[in-house]
Amino acid sequence: MNEPDSPSLSRDRHLFGEGRKRLLTLDGGGIRGAISVAFLERIEDILSKQLNTDVRLGDHFDFVGGTSTGAIIAGSLALGYRTEQIKDFYIRLAPNAFKRDVWRVPILQSKFDARGLRGHIEAVIGDRRLSSPDLITGLGVVTKRIDTGSPWVITNNPRSPYWNDAKDYIGNKHYKLAALVRASTAAPHFFDPELISIIDGAPEPAAASGDRGVVRGMLGRMGFGRGPALDPKTFGMFVDGGVSPSNNPSLTFFQIVTLKAFGICWPMGPEKLTVVSIGTGAHRLRLSLESLGFARTPKLALHALMSMIKDTEVATLAQMQWFGECLAPWQINSEVGTLADDVLPGGKLFRFLRYDVRLEQEWLRSELGITLSDREVQRLRAMDDPSTVHELYEIGKIAADRTVKAEHWTSGAI
Repeated sequence: MNEPDSPSLSRDRHLFGEGRKRLLTLDGGGIRGAISVAFLERIEDILSKQLNTDVRLGDHFDFVGGTSTGAIIAGSLALGYRTEQIKDFYIRLAPNAFKRDVWRVPILQSKFDARGLRGHIEAVIGDRRLSSPDLITGLGVVTKRIDTGSPWVITNNPRSPYWNDAKDYIGNKHYKLAALVRASTAAPHFFDPELISIIDGAPEPAAASGDRGVVRGMLGRMGFGRGPALDPKTFGMFVDGGVSPSNNPSLTFFQIVTLKAFGICWPMGPEKLTVVSIGTGAHRLRLSLESLGFARTPKLALHALMSMIKDTEVATLAQMQWFGECLAPWQINSEVGTLADDVLPGGKLFRFLRYDVRLEQEWLRSELGITLSDREVQRLRAMDDPSTVHELYEIGKIAADRTVKAEHWTSGAI
């Protein structure tokens, strides 16, 4: 049986209290999360002016959820950080989290050592658990447990399945928040997996001292070398939530706050529920055979994985705009448009806002007045180039000033 709700906890007042509910979801995208920060800064500024107080988005939203880089932002908001602090964290994080090591072996090792990223996440989150009362609102993190092939969407909802201990696992409430956020950012090829103890009393995984421990452990499990074997009954091996269908997690978290299985059960309807979804820069992934060059097969495999992630993002956005009353419609494609005028037989289920930019030459020029070469745009699309973080933030800031309108955030709209 799950623990009773506590009216004294800000988390439970947000999750289970009366009144209109507000859900904020944040896409994955690596360094491009700087775009999301710019949109959040604009939203925070609008709300602060309208309410004549210094608004924290963690207070305004009743649930914040994110995937990968979005999980870092969501966790920070749920801990009460303001957007200026998150922006500073991002700018300091980028060079250390995505630092190349000349001694790393391509293919055999991930591109980056996760210790830099892990250290920055731990500096912000500390040793807090998912049940920490410091989390001022509902929080969700999307990751994927790769050893069992199961997406894990883990929340601080005390009514959720697996919140409390059972005979063969420890409850979700005991998980370290920093480990969950790091797991959500463990993008294959870029970072090694994150190991998380799932049994009470299990020793800390070797991963805690650096990703070389993960490599040794995996080799030991496969029978190579003398690395420690990893018992799947003791540890879970987690990778980036972006390789699940939830790199855009808006539909996933909408289900969590409304379906009976999760115990939150928010009422639906545009006057009762608002969903805000923020992206990290949309673009179409194109590929020519000439561009593959050396190592054609692994490059093609990586491109196929990335394009599948993009396909699920578009499919999610299409469904959310079909289900929701759109205050800021977003073009799905040239065939279906925005879907804003398509209505389900029972009517719209929520009010919906989607903010993003298109990292496409023509869109940047026509919508934002920014002229860039094809090479410059390609550089901005990379998820792992820390030299672009300032440019991405500035593009996001220009887009936010033009598209995040004050009338979207009046008391009658959201």
